[in-house]
Amino acid sequence: MASGRDDDVLARLSSGRDGTSFLAPHHLAAADRFERLVQRAQLAPRVTMSYSPAHVGGRGRSNGVETASDAAADARLKLSRLAAALPADCWGVLFDVCGLGKGLQLVETERRWPRRSAKLVLRIGLDQLAGQFGLSPHATGTGTASRHWLEERLPLIADDRPELGDAR
Repeated sequence: MASGRDDDVLARLSSGRDGTSFLAPHHLAAADRFERLVQRAQLAPRVTMSYSPAHVGGRGRSNGVETASDAAADARLKLSRLAAALPADCWGVLFDVCGLGKGLQLVETERRWPRRSAKLVLRIGLDQLAGQFGLSPHATGTGTASRHWLEERLPLIADDRPELGDAR
């Protein structure tokens, strides 16, 4: 993952002791895409002070739609569409874990859920998210392998030159 905030949660769930893991590679790819989308949307709260003149003076307006870049506005629109397509609990856990970097135990405590339930909801959410992104657990393709980008190799030297015995 890019930020390192939720690396430990997803890394623990993706590495199994006996060779099996709770999360598959397509789950991790979906989580990575989602995390980058949240970063691009600039929705994560600021942790440090900003001395930028654009942020000084207005309360609550520094992260509004009117000050967002086109990329951030586009990312917010994509996130809004994803939120509408996913179940509410799955969306909430995905956003908390992958977007805000919360741990599973904190999510369970905040929502008053039983232990280990956030892990299951996270996996269901990542399954749904991977489907929205077009990711699947198995590679699919046309089934035919191509050895070259050209159907037939072109000759290195053209054969249209006259032979030595030809006298024209």
